[in-house]
Amino acid sequence: MKKLLTVLLFLFSIQCITAQETVGGKVLKNAKDKTYQRGEQKGDEGVETVLNKAEEKIKNIFKKKDKKKKSDAPQPNEESQEQSQENNDENTSKPTKSNSKFDFVAGEKELYFDNFERLAVGDFPAEFNTNASGEIVNVDGQSGKWLSMTKNGAFIPDNMKKLPENFTLEFEVGINTDPTNNYPGFGLNFTTNSDNLMLERFFSSGISIVYLHPGASSCNVQIIPTNGSEINNEIPMPQWNVKKNKFVKVSVWRQQGRLRLYVNENKLVDIPRFFTEKTTYDFAFFRSFFEECEVYLTNIRFAVAGADTRNKLITEGRFVTNGILFDVNSDNIKPESGTVLKEMATTLQENPTVSVKIIGHTDSDGADAANLTLSQKRAAAVKTALSSFYGIDGSRIETDGKGESQPLNKNANPAEKAQNRRVEFIKL
Repeated sequence: MKKLLTVLLFLFSIQCITAQETVGGKVLKNAKDKTYQRGEQKGDEGVETVLNKAEEKIKNIFKKKDKKKKSDAPQPNEESQEQSQENNDENTSKPTKSNSKFDFVAGEKELYFDNFERLAVGDFPAEFNTNASGEIVNVDGQSGKWLSMTKNGAFIPDNMKKLPENFTLEFEVGINTDPTNNYPGFGLNFTTNSDNLMLERFFSSGISIVYLHPGASSCNVQIIPTNGSEINNEIPMPQWNVKKNKFVKVSVWRQQGRLRLYVNENKLVDIPRFFTEKTTYDFAFFRSFFEECEVYLTNIRFAVAGADTRNKLITEGRFVTNGILFDVNSDNIKPESGTVLKEMATTLQENPTVSVKIIGHTDSDGADAANLTLSQKRAAAVKTALSSFYGIDGSRIETDGKGESQPLNKNANPAEKAQNRRVEFIKL
């Protein structure tokens, strides 16, 4: 009788579990195996007791499985709420302001790099000239070796003479103690007069200087042109505050007359006419602090950079580009045009009082009237892109189209036709 009950129990368990196996997968198969073993081992127990235990075990397995499924599955309206949140994020997002964006582009052709690793601690780099004093040191809490500028004066890297019109300069700089907010601070001296390189405070004409002062948390710009008025400006610099952050990275970008300067990827300076002279500039670091302190310098990278094309709109009043591309015989802007559009939007964001006229031009393929209409539509499409995607006020933008009426060449071949398919921005 006991054996019969055991067999019945076994068959019943198989039937129950098999019915559920498509839901439970391997977990239920294991449960079935264990139920079989339990039936064999507990043959002496009453049928009701064994069945109850088997049933309870299966229920517990499904409770755990269902609980997991429930937590993994979307709750009612959960998916729609998530999608709604994504839509809200898209609708409320605004174009990034250029002055809060790190748009620095390091030059590719490296002219000079120094991290002082080749030098012994206590040495002074032979590639530098100075009227002060300094030495190579290790700094607590910082990796690598640093040039410690221990006294006020100039530190001139011999490999940074006769600066090119387009270059980038990157370096890390730090200070060991609060020097108070007196005296100019840590300086970047760009000068056309080599006699000025050894100076730290009083300069003659033909010089442009940036002072970074961690004691005052400020950046100062001084421009002394050969002709014209001297320019002085002070800019807050919370990124380098000796009480909060003693070490920063500085990135400098020259494009002809323009200077951009970034501290820890925050743009502090953007002056279109910082380099006022037509002759070449030389360069020196200098320190001018009131209290005794040590200023540290390392990872100096100096490289040739590309020319600033977008600045032509501001400095020359006109910018022409073949980089805004359209589908054939259409005003649909191609995705690869995004770089030029973003640069132009940034220029307009940085110069909020400037208005422009956008003029479209086509090649000579097709009828004159059709090309005129197409050029007008393309100019309007560029305006829409600047307004819709980058937040430029449409009232600042006028549009026009000239069709094929103002060719730059004879439209004799595909290359010449590509040059004539252009967009022109005119400063109003």
